[in-house]
Amino acid sequence: MDFESKNVIIESGVEHLAADAMLDYVAHVYVHQGRIDLKYHGEPMALEAGDCMIVRSQRLLSDVVPSTDCEAETIYITPGFIEMSTPRNNYGIRGSLMLFINPIMKLDEQEQARCQRDFDEVKSRLKEDHPFKNDVVSCACQMMFLDFFDFHKRLYPGEDVSFPNAQLMSSFLQLLSRGDYVKNREVSYYADILCVTPKYLSEVSKRVSGYGANYWINRFAIIEIQRRLRHSNASLVEISDEFNFSSTAYFSRFVQNYLGISPGAYRS
Repeated sequence: MDFESKNVIIESGVEHLAADAMLDYVAHVYVHQGRIDLKYHGEPMALEAGDCMIVRSQRLLSDVVPSTDCEAETIYITPGFIEMSTPRNNYGIRGSLMLFINPIMKLDEQEQARCQRDFDEVKSRLKEDHPFKNDVVSCACQMMFLDFFDFHKRLYPGEDVSFPNAQLMSSFLQLLSRGDYVKNREVSYYADILCVTPKYLSEVSKRVSGYGANYWINRFAIIEIQRRLRHSNASLVEISDEFNFSSTAYFSRFVQNYLGISPGAYRS
């Protein structure tokens, strides 16, 4: 690693991207030249020169292969430090949801220059001796996040998110992030906890992200099922039971519907 502190680590390249030691960090990658091929929750993707990628869960990454001429930088930041440094506006919720689907942002020339300045500023603040180092690094990260919001809003234009809707979606995401989807895939379960109706939760989810609440519940579930099928020795019956499916046949239909392939064939 080139520069690091307790909360922020900067690496030239992507050698440690998706490595076990870095899985709890949010990864921000900027490609100067060349190309990086990878898989994101099993789907092949590629970063090319001028692309930026933000991955909140590196467990979704695999098969990271940079080209021989690749030059890139990666900033790893702990989720807690991101929370502390995130600007107090409501766009972050929508951005996080869309980046969960596709973590890659293709930047124009002006945005590339701004992204490079942001990376350089975080690096500069991280390596300097400053009596308030934690605060200045946080401020540098906040400027970078605001630019990310700007880039993302150009790529995915949409209505501004009201504070109540952002708060509801944030609470909904927290329930999904803690793993409630493993046992609960009904919208009514989440609506009851959040003290709203299932219809209202789905309407807000659709308004904020473009997708209903059921989409996000099943999206979280299928990604974790993919991970279990790839990396676990548990039988299909055991995985089906763990995810509270009423039968192995229903589990197989669920996987077939979302992956286009049976769980047995996916695993082989």
